[in-house]
Formats: sequence, C-alpha cells, structure tokens
Amino acid sequence: MPPAVLLGIKKMVFLTILLFSYLQMSQQIQKTTANSKEMLSNPSLTAVQGTLNVVMNQNVTLSCSSDSGSPPVRYTLFKCNQKVSSLHRPDLTPGLFNLTIKSAGDVGEYKCKAENNISRSGKYSKSLNFTLIEPISKPVLSSPTSQAKKGQNVTLSCLSENGSLPITYIFFKGRQTISQPVKMQKSKAAVIFLFINSSSDFGTYKCRAENSCCNNTKYSNSFNFTLAEERSHSQPLIISLGLILLLFIIGFALAIPFFIIPSYKAKKIKSTRSSTGLTSTINEEAENDVLYTEIELVKPEEEYVNFSVFSVTGREDEKAEKSACATVYSKVHIRD
Repeated sequence: MPPAVLLGIKKMVFLTILLFSYLQMSQQIQKTTANSKEMLSNPSLTAVQGTLNVVMNQNVTLSCSSDSGSPPVRYTLFKCNQKVSSLHRPDLTPGLFNLTIKSAGDVGEYKCKAENNISRSGKYSKSLNFTLIEPISKPVLSSPTSQAKKGQNVTLSCLSENGSLPITYIFFKGRQTISQPVKMQKSKAAVIFLFINSSSDFGTYKCRAENSCCNNTKYSNSFNFTLAEERSHSQPLIISLGLILLLFIIGFALAIPFFIIPSYKAKKIKSTRSSTGLTSTINEEAENDVLYTEIELVKPEEEYVNFSVFSVTGREDEKAEKSACATVYSKVHIRD
C-alpha cells in the first residue's frame, strides 16, 4: 500500500477517535448539568410557636420546608384538601403561613406541598392538627357547711365550670399547700376532707385551677369556717316545756265549743229567769229538765198570789222548750 494512502487512513482513524471522544464528553456534560437540578424532598410542616394547642382568636404560624432539591420552590398550604395560600421561595428557605384561629373549623387537618421546575406533581408533607383549648374560668371553693366545731370532719370542693379538660386543682390554707394536685378528667369538683382539730384550722382557704391552655392559672374565692356555738343542757328542757304549753293551748281551744260554751249558755238562761221573778228547781228525774215557778200578784190589795209552774227541757241550742205544768193558788202574807 502506498505511503500516501496509508497516511490518509491513519488521519481518518484519528479524526474518528477524536469525534467519538467529543461526543462522549458532550454527553457527560449534559448528564452533569441534568444532575445539578435535583427533585425536592418531602417537606415538613411544623408550628413555629412549638405547640398545637391553641385558643380562640389566637395567631399561629406554620412553617413548610424541603431539606433538599433545586430551587426555586413553590409552597402551597392546604386545610382539609382545600387550598389556603401559596408562597414562592428563590432558595430552600421555609415558607411561613400566618393564620388566625377564629372558630372551631380553623383547627382541622393541615398539609403543605413543595414543587419546583423538575417535578410539577410536587411532594406533600405529613398532616398536622391543632387542638382548640378553652381557658378555665375562676374556680369556686365551697363546703356543705360554713360552721364547724373542734373534732369535726369537713369537706371542701373546688370547681371551674368552664375550661378544657383535664383540669388540675390544688388546695391552700393561707399560702400553705394542704393537698396534692388533683387532676380531674371530667367536669366534676375536686374534693378534699379536713379534720378541725384546733382553732388554727378556722383560717382562710383557697384553691387553684389550671389546664394546658397557655399556662392558664386562676385562684378561687376565699372560704372561712366559723366556730359553731355549743348547745347548753337547758335547751332540751326549754323545748319540752314549750311543747307541753303548746299542747295545753290546743286542748283548751278544743274544749271551748264542747264544755265552756254550753256551761255559759245554761248560766245565761238561769240568770234571765231569775230577773223576771222565776225560781227554778232541778228535776231529779232528768238532769237536763228544769222546773220554774212564777209568782204573780192577783190583786195588790189582796193577800193572794198565783204560782205558775213551768217545765223547761234543756237542749244544746239557744231556745229551750217551755211548758206550763200547773197553777196553784195559795194565801200568802205580804209584808211591806
């Protein structure tokens, strides 16, 4: 083979190798460029304030961020699969969403989505849920009795009518704690038992209530036990005498229509007959029958009088039956 032809073949082979190497380098550069645009990692959604317990009208901030991926990044916040708002970030800094809890519906399930130019489908975070906490109301400290005496057992009750459970109660006497914390999982009062041993136990008592709502703590009203007066031994005797007197009055009132009134009526009838010149004698045959004798002058100048005998039958009513039995004339000497 001529040298010229051989030289031409060598040049062709060299150019082919050079072209192949260039193509390989181009592909490698394209791969490197493509690998510099990474897909985003799954974002994380957190509460900036550090707690998911919220109260009504509270402002909260949610942070959505992806740890890796090529910017720019678009963050979108969802509540119960409904879009709330979107944010654009030129780098991997978190997207911050500000919210206000205005009602119970604002504490639903939240998620966020991160997406860049490589993956339009985006990546979603795990769900996050708020818990609406109700602040406790001022507790009320009470007892079934406000008076006590030495040696008596008493109880104290502490209750907050409003507030998210659980509620923890603590009892105090003055500034000294007199009970362990009592955690109530239901809307019921916390109760402690006390023994009144000395006069120092008649001090001022209070209780404190708190729940998980933003370090919410409230104190109750003050409560004091007063010393009950000891009953004297004469009190039962006085009560007995009073009852006897009351029974006597009742018996006297009941006797009036049955004994006193009939006796009074009989005396009244007798008095009336005596004033009209009637005299009476009791009939031995009937206890309720009375004989009356009426004396009447026939003529003033004569010495004669009329005797009229009447029989009155006794009855309970005001009228009595009167009947004449006989009239007897007798000579009577009349003196001046």
